[in-house]
Amino acid sequence: MMSKSAICRITLLAGLMVPAATTWAADCAVEIEGNDAMQFNKSSIDVPASCKQFTVKLKHSGKLPKVAMGHNWVLTKTADAQGAAGDGVAAGAAKDYVKDGDARVIAHTKLVGGGESDSVTFGVDKLSAGESYTYFCSFPGHSSLMKGTLKLAK
Repeated sequence: MMSKSAICRITLLAGLMVPAATTWAADCAVEIEGNDAMQFNKSSIDVPASCKQFTVKLKHSGKLPKVAMGHNWVLTKTADAQGAAGDGVAAGAAKDYVKDGDARVIAHTKLVGGGESDSVTFGVDKLSAGESYTYFCSFPGHSSLMKGTLKLAK
């Protein structure tokens, strides 16, 4: 049988380890907001190379419905962004403005409207050091304003 002091020490140690684990996990995720003024609140995202997986949570901080001002988060190599955005528009709202099976798309969320959110998790092994990546919203007309850069950080 354990003494009360041993139980207290174990409880204290467990309590100290939880914040460290939570902090470490937070490094492998980011939240980004899109608003009714066609803006993301982040212009760049760094993905730590130490992460096995990375999660992007998209939150639509506006009030307009997705048919009027929907947003998604789409990640491609920078060289592929324009083509993937154009093909996404052609795919239409039913496909969240992402072409089915588009190999240029590394990851994407679904289309969300005001007050909604979605997230996507992807393997960091899909990214290469030194490669240029762009994220954007592929809702028609949004990709020219709603975009940013993503890079694999050391």
